[in-house]
Amino acid sequence: MILYHGSIEIVDNPEIRIPSRSLDYGYGFYTTTSFKQAKDWVKRKLNANSPIGYVNVYELDEDLVKSLKTLLFESPTEDWLDFVMSNRTNKDFNHDFDIVYGPVANDKVYAALALYEGGIIDKQNLISELKAYKLVDQYLFHTDKALKAIKFIEAKEVTI
Repeated sequence: MILYHGSIEIVDNPEIRIPSRSLDYGYGFYTTTSFKQAKDWVKRKLNANSPIGYVNVYELDEDLVKSLKTLLFESPTEDWLDFVMSNRTNKDFNHDFDIVYGPVANDKVYAALALYEGGIIDKQNLISELKAYKLVDQYLFHTDKALKAIKFIEAKEVTI
């Protein structure tokens, strides 16, 4: 399987980084199976001072993944929502999964999550709404052991 990571730099040696903000699946190295998603992320980061970015391409060793502790969300579910909200709202929340896979909370999803966080819609209505969206996926590599499951292939240049 091929995975992509959008960045303003070539990332031939991925590493686990602790972000300055809360992310859906916690800290680690995020990838997607969608080249378009990775490219769009890069384009949002580009500007006159940084006019070039990269979609980094990796091959996933699916046999190695089988030996890792994984959490898979095939679609938005209550368990997925609880997991995402725990990561986004509880600064002390941590999990022990090597890899987490599931839907990306894109701009539409963020708006819907904000309505849920604000108590405007309930969990069931949020899940129903999210299932109507065509969501892109993401893989979080949460541990150094998990990073051994991806091999850098190339970096494709992206410009403004």
